[in-house]
Amino acid sequence: MTHAVVLAAGTGSRFGGQKLRALLDGTPLIDHVLNATAHLPTTVVASPDLGAALGHPERSEQSERSRGTGVILNPAPEHGMAHSLRLANAAIDASASLLVLLADMPWITPAIVDAVIVAAGDADVCYPVRDGIGGHPVFFSPRARAKIPALPDGDSLRALRDDPGLTRATLPLKSDAAYRDVDVPTDLP
Repeated sequence: MTHAVVLAAGTGSRFGGQKLRALLDGTPLIDHVLNATAHLPTTVVASPDLGAALGHPERSEQSERSRGTGVILNPAPEHGMAHSLRLANAAIDASASLLVLLADMPWITPAIVDAVIVAAGDADVCYPVRDGIGGHPVFFSPRARAKIPALPDGDSLRALRDDPGLTRATLPLKSDAAYRDVDVPTDLP
């Protein structure tokens, strides 16, 4: 089984705040990513502000949204993506693989999600690649997940993705969706 994890605890400071609730084609950015994972069990690791918007009560345990998406609050987003991933990893059954997505990548589609999972096969790690550059989402097997608790704080999962002790597969993908994110308002069409 594969469980999607959407990392959404950033402050959106370059965007001017509330980035994940900004609209793209009339839909909040976070909902674009959740729509891409709607066919999978999904956990969002959110900032307290976004968690409230997603319907998370004021407690740190996992809750369920109406669409069946779990929400975990990250009260310390300054510790980066690795901290958010550690929170999700601890809350999700250890026998599941994780598919990690960034909430500010609204062009990811269900087809890309499924293609990464299929391309993973028996590998520990799988991700899209174009011109030698890795993209998202990133698949981590249960074996790879065992290394998540030791990840240092920071905004990169590359140490785990590139761990020489793990097997990896890549998915050649030319689509911009796997590499394009929203940092500032002008990144939105």
